[in-house]
Amino acid sequence: MESVALVAPVTALEFTLCAVAGGDGRLLLFALSRPGAAAKLTLFEGAVHGLSWVPRPGLPPDNAAALLASGPGGEMLWLDITHRPGQAPWVQLMGRYLLPPCKQRWHTCATFLPQKGLLVCGDRRGSLLLFSCSSSSDWAAESTSIVNGGTDPVVEDSSNELEPSCLLHKGALPLESPLSVLFGLHGKTGVTSVTIHRGYIYSTGRDGVYRQLRLRDQHLEVLQKHRPCKGLQWIEELQFTSDGDLLVLGFHADNFVVWSSRTGENVHCIPCGGGHRSWSYCSSPLAEVFAFIKSGDVMLYHREAEPCEQQVLLASLHGREITCVRRLGAVEVPGRATVNVFVTGSEDTTTCVLVLSENSRAAVPLARLSDHISSVRTLAFAMGPGDESFGDEGLSALLFSAGGRAQIECYRLLCTGDTETESAVACQVIHVASHRLDKHWEQKKNRHKLVKMDPETRYMALSVVPGTSTKQLPTPWKFLAAACSDGSVRIFGLLEAARKLVLVAESFHHQRCVLKVEAFLHTWAGGERRHLLCSAATDGSIAFWDITGPIMDAADALHQAEGEMQPLGLDAPLVTIMAHSCGVNSLHIRETPEGQYLVASGSDDGSIHVCLLEVALGKDEAMAGTCLQVLERVHRPCAHAAHVTGIRLLRPDLLLSASVDQRLTLWNRSPSELVPLSTTFFHVPDLAELDCWEVVDAGGELRYYCVLCGKGLEMLCGTASSKPPPQEASQ
Repeated sequence: MESVALVAPVTALEFTLCAVAGGDGRLLLFALSRPGAAAKLTLFEGAVHGLSWVPRPGLPPDNAAALLASGPGGEMLWLDITHRPGQAPWVQLMGRYLLPPCKQRWHTCATFLPQKGLLVCGDRRGSLLLFSCSSSSDWAAESTSIVNGGTDPVVEDSSNELEPSCLLHKGALPLESPLSVLFGLHGKTGVTSVTIHRGYIYSTGRDGVYRQLRLRDQHLEVLQKHRPCKGLQWIEELQFTSDGDLLVLGFHADNFVVWSSRTGENVHCIPCGGGHRSWSYCSSPLAEVFAFIKSGDVMLYHREAEPCEQQVLLASLHGREITCVRRLGAVEVPGRATVNVFVTGSEDTTTCVLVLSENSRAAVPLARLSDHISSVRTLAFAMGPGDESFGDEGLSALLFSAGGRAQIECYRLLCTGDTETESAVACQVIHVASHRLDKHWEQKKNRHKLVKMDPETRYMALSVVPGTSTKQLPTPWKFLAAACSDGSVRIFGLLEAARKLVLVAESFHHQRCVLKVEAFLHTWAGGERRHLLCSAATDGSIAFWDITGPIMDAADALHQAEGEMQPLGLDAPLVTIMAHSCGVNSLHIRETPEGQYLVASGSDDGSIHVCLLEVALGKDEAMAGTCLQVLERVHRPCAHAAHVTGIRLLRPDLLLSASVDQRLTLWNRSPSELVPLSTTFFHVPDLAELDCWEVVDAGGELRYYCVLCGKGLEMLCGTASSKPPPQEASQ
């Protein structure tokens, strides 16, 4: 016998159905409680390669299940098996399916989609396949006489010498091809399990990744992938617990591992010799049992539940320091207080979507994104709806994350209120696109004439270019500016529908590490728009660019070349300001009511610089195009005792700065000076970034909120009067 499949007891402790298939294509079915009553039938003319039990909606779970068998030529049969006490199991042939061509052409796992009439299965090549069950079920319903009570039955008792064959009847069934194929989704080592949970499909494989998918227009669509922990390359199964945790079961080296996605650590680690063995795992509040076969012996590991003496006072959000934080927005939850949704990035290579409630003062993670191979340095949002299939309610945005190894990842986030969960918010994540410079290097033409990019290039900051969908630029492409450690400023284009992220323009003007970048939009009285960009480097310089032309040229080139192009060059900056004596660690731009722009920056030397800019048109042909004029400049040396890593212009006359010295200072800005109004000490060491927003409370009072990250996360709230006197401190 080449394949054996066992199904768990389908009536409580009364029997276990066993299916045994051999190299001659024959199948033997019997109940272990009464092995004498068996059913024999011939499935194929050759060996049976794959055999698996699948619970099926519509069949009574106490005495019936579906059996899938794969044979020569990639043919897969669907059989419904019903246990009959005292008799041989009853078999009905339901469908025939054709697996895609590959060297090892058999299925490894499958599941039925409830109320969809569809079957999802994984094969040995690592592909996920979607089949229709409705037509097969209709044919089987019309042909019950063939398999039950006809003159030539498919199944006979083992006491009868006649051994019928499915070959006589399966020719009447159509051989159906898959509706959707995700070829090699889990690599060449195969798909190990397929699970349905809350309407989503989850697949695991021996590539160290489990994926979340959905069904859309009878096609499988990957939403995101997860890599549980380093070294867990052989994932076998997922288990969803009643308390909302997701357990990942697999093999790490020579150990069987149960990994918790909630705590981010191994719950159990059992030495067993590694994978490539039959095993079974079961857990309950009282005990856990792991059985496996090793060297022909059946081994049993049993452990009774023990009271946990360790209590977590405050769960960590990341394994290392938090490098960036952004507020996505607020979600209204019926019957509960409004909660804020944030996204954080860390040195531990993960990005976390979380809620932070002002009332409970607790941070609850909603989703963890683990696509980066190095640290996450910066985040950026593009607010607005994208995927109509999720509806219009809640917060919807494109999330860009970037960091080490010149890697950018893009996701679509949708957060909605959900009163049934602990966080009161449900978050759906769709992975849209990714980009790595070294990954695309081999695709470049004439690369032997170019200097290869530094593999250690890091993206230091990101900024979404606003207002690109206009009459002037009628394109679905979104554009993203990136500050890079190799001295370049790069522009990327994203086409969400095609899931493409393309490098469209770049410039090495700074000739040194670019630390910060901010894009902003200027609109003249006639409605014409100009896309402007501000970049800051380690020498303290701040450059201002007009990127309108390159963006329009890139949009045309992308449209004509169907999403592929060679990067364009950016024009020289409009103006460059030497704002500091060393690196610029924080940068913020705010438009004034007069249509001018305030640019605030903080430096490694503890200084703060604020300048007022005006955008104008060139007056003569020699200066045609956009011009920038510096109207005011204010410099405050030694504003802090350490690096200024966070700065925000709350109002044209109000500035907030934060530093590694753990001081949060509010400043009053005038045309000639910065006057400190108040200082608050915060508790987060090694501050990395600051984000701010404002809220009008029920009493009509304007309140300012800020969130700080570093070796921890902290949210603060304060107020400021409309005209604060310099000698008085705000609350």
